[in-house]
Amino acid sequence: MSEPLSDGDDRPAPRPARTAVVIPAAGRGVRLGPGAPKALRALGGTPMLVHAVRAMARARDVGLIVVVAPPEGATDVRHLLDAHPLPSTGHTADVVVVPGGATRQDSVRLGLAVLPEEIEVVLVHDAARPLVPAETVDAVIAAVRAGAPAVVPAVPLTDTVKQVDPRGDGTPEPVTGTPERALLRAVQTPQGFDRALLAEAHAAGPAEGEGATDDAGLVERLGRPVVVVPGHEEAFKVTRPLDLLLAEAVLTRRRAKDGF
Repeated sequence: MSEPLSDGDDRPAPRPARTAVVIPAAGRGVRLGPGAPKALRALGGTPMLVHAVRAMARARDVGLIVVVAPPEGATDVRHLLDAHPLPSTGHTADVVVVPGGATRQDSVRLGLAVLPEEIEVVLVHDAARPLVPAETVDAVIAAVRAGAPAVVPAVPLTDTVKQVDPRGDGTPEPVTGTPERALLRAVQTPQGFDRALLAEAHAAGPAEGEGATDDAGLVERLGRPVVVVPGHEEAFKVTRPLDLLLAEAVLTRRRAKDGF
């Protein structure tokens, strides 16, 4: 990352290289039921993917957003985003669309492959987290630029968590432990990374099966540190119909309060 100028040098300080965001949006989202892929479901009359892209673009340091679309639907996603242009916020973020892969891990890797060389900080954000505040995005970027190689926003758990012996057949599952809740966090996105480290983590990740659902987990497998910054209660993931109802309520409140 850019070094500060020495004392007495009156040249303008170099601007940090732009931050890029990869948004994997190639999944079907079956838990929301039949219909369009989850990222394309409407929230307040606008597809969730559009909300997610706008949320990333509001962060002042984001200059490039790569949307990884369903392999057969990249052209449609491009048309969708063109029909919902980014609002003017004082800075411009470029948005590109690329076809995705069979798993989330494949899709993130394909998104990383198209980033310009000068990108140093990369965020990976779930399209199904459409309401993350810009302040959370900024905090993740700032932590990476301050030297943390991998950063995740997270919130404390409010429920007690039980570890069980899974059955998978609907029968009662024996409890095998109760983790200390104060030591646990529910992880959100965007997750932020040093670009070279994230590329290394994906190159070393599992090549078969479902792959990773959490990019920070790939970094952990390398033995590299991951740190947590405060997340936000409105950065929840829209996975089930009840989540969509909650997201609609949050969006309605924002529009009434802030003209969001």
